[in-house]
Amino acid sequence: MDILVIVNGEYGRRHLANIRKYAPLSWQIETWDAPRAFPLVIDYPEDFLPSELPKADLILSFTEHKGAVELLPDLARMTGAQAVLASIDNEAWLPRGLARQLHGWLEKIGVACVTPKPLCSLTEQDYGVTTRQRTAYDNPFIAEFACYFGQPELQIEVDAEKRVITEVFVKRDAVCGCARHVAQHLIGIPIDEAEEKAGLLHHHYPCLASMEKDSDFGDTLMHISGNILKDNVRQQIKPYLKDFYITPGERVE
Repeated sequence: MDILVIVNGEYGRRHLANIRKYAPLSWQIETWDAPRAFPLVIDYPEDFLPSELPKADLILSFTEHKGAVELLPDLARMTGAQAVLASIDNEAWLPRGLARQLHGWLEKIGVACVTPKPLCSLTEQDYGVTTRQRTAYDNPFIAEFACYFGQPELQIEVDAEKRVITEVFVKRDAVCGCARHVAQHLIGIPIDEAEEKAGLLHHHYPCLASMEKDSDFGDTLMHISGNILKDNVRQQIKPYLKDFYITPGERVE
């Protein structure tokens, strides 16, 4: 698979570094540094586009300006891409109205598009949009990427007698590498502390999703991202957790 990664800041560069490090050897990964500043209205997109770009099957957009998002249809035409993934980890970088427009623009030229919010909600079949809404997609290039990067999926092994985590395997990492970081530091942690520890490790990585409250979730995207990872850890350790019951007694004066 040929991939073109669009970045224009530290947010995207960290994603790119993690993908390069852990992607399958069969992937060919190229990058383009988009401009960091754009006018309010882009009248002539060609003024901001490179003279040429390599062929790509999939474009990954990890940019920090909505102006760069507006260039994606032209970039898809230039590269012959059949699919575009544009992350939403900050509404200022890709507002929901622009996301809807992007889907429409790319649909007109026969290019598949996903806009996972947050980015670590992406699976091989769908991605998050709001608290209760997920959107399905059907594209082999996006699905292949999501086999390796997207919604964190860990495989946790536990010593039931000692009640500690002994091994953690990363079946699917977050694009930024956060899940792998958490996995490495959960080994040796008591299972009763694992979920809370995973949340702390996620924040300390640190997650680069927005800390502004998002109206689609009623929470910050950083917290939503952390909850996605914690939910996966909780499901893994649930069979080993002890249930505690409180028996009502008589009141003592």
